[in-house]
Amino acid sequence: MKATIERSTLLRCLSHVQSVVERRNTIPILSNVLIEAASGGALKIMATDLDLQVIESLGAVSVEAPGAITVSAHLLFDIARKLPEGSQVSLEVADNRLIVKAGRSRFQLPTLPRDDFPMIAEGELPTSFEISAATLAQLIDRTRFAISTEETRYYLNGIFLHVSDEELKAAATDGHRLARFTLPRPDGAQGMPDVIVPRKCVAELRKLLEEALDTNVLVDLSASKIRFTLGGENGVVLTSKLIDGTFPDYTRVIPTGNDKLLKVDPKSFWEGVDRVATIATEKTRAVKMALEPDRVTLSVTSPDNGTAAEEVPAQYASDGFEIGFNANYLKDILGQIEGDTVEMHLADAGAPTLIRQDEKSPALYVLMPMRV
Repeated sequence: MKATIERSTLLRCLSHVQSVVERRNTIPILSNVLIEAASGGALKIMATDLDLQVIESLGAVSVEAPGAITVSAHLLFDIARKLPEGSQVSLEVADNRLIVKAGRSRFQLPTLPRDDFPMIAEGELPTSFEISAATLAQLIDRTRFAISTEETRYYLNGIFLHVSDEELKAAATDGHRLARFTLPRPDGAQGMPDVIVPRKCVAELRKLLEEALDTNVLVDLSASKIRFTLGGENGVVLTSKLIDGTFPDYTRVIPTGNDKLLKVDPKSFWEGVDRVATIATEKTRAVKMALEPDRVTLSVTSPDNGTAAEEVPAQYASDGFEIGFNANYLKDILGQIEGDTVEMHLADAGAPTLIRQDEKSPALYVLMPMRV
């Protein structure tokens, strides 16, 4: 194999694929990326961790000899990062080494044969639909903060995608809070199986979407695999295994009869919670909200650090009462609200609270209270 490629093109591609590669691997070849050069001048670079696979196609300046080889992902990425800007990089295989040349620099890197490189067998992916990258990015941003990190409840370690009636819904929960995002069902998504997209796949996809926000993403899936194709011909294909588990029926925790409505400005409320939570410790992450007509008093009491209180103006017309929330969870949700008001639908100090921008908002949040 021998090919020449622009440094900027190589670096951008390696920055996409190398983050899939785990730093520590018991199987040496999983530390490598597969580089494939075709005679037409096209290059493919691929990385996998056996659960997630990313393939990026890019145009080379020239391909003198087609072929394929695997080489350390992080090493090649670090070299590409340090090569001079604007340079052209020559990649050549000789004596089981990859020779990397650019300007006056020359590196010889150890390689492993391409035949040992594992591929994810996709099988049939019967459901196929398109979704705009900007919508997909919004769907991820509005839900992923609520993904559970508890390995024992592995079925909560991702975003749950399912269709109902005319809608596609994405949900994530860690048992303390729930985030759900709803959008009109894309053409082709009817009859789609319920799937749980793993946290790592969600993170990698979100990074890739950042550079493709004005395009559409093709989504193909079965009950066990999902594939995202971004950018068409010279684009990126991300394939992931899905979490093999059953997501709980989250609709049961969405309250429907919460009759106390609190309206506040999400930005000033977030800042107020953030300020009073400064004195909170690990044990007392709770912030107490005392609701009265036209205002909310936020307070935190810490045995080690004293007390803090702040009044935030609000619209509230029901009976006054007190309720406590985890300050970080409350801030996570408030940080997702765009606009000047957020609605909090409350029942009592022990019942889950529904939070949303308004009834037309595609995003909806449920937060469990804490004892304070």
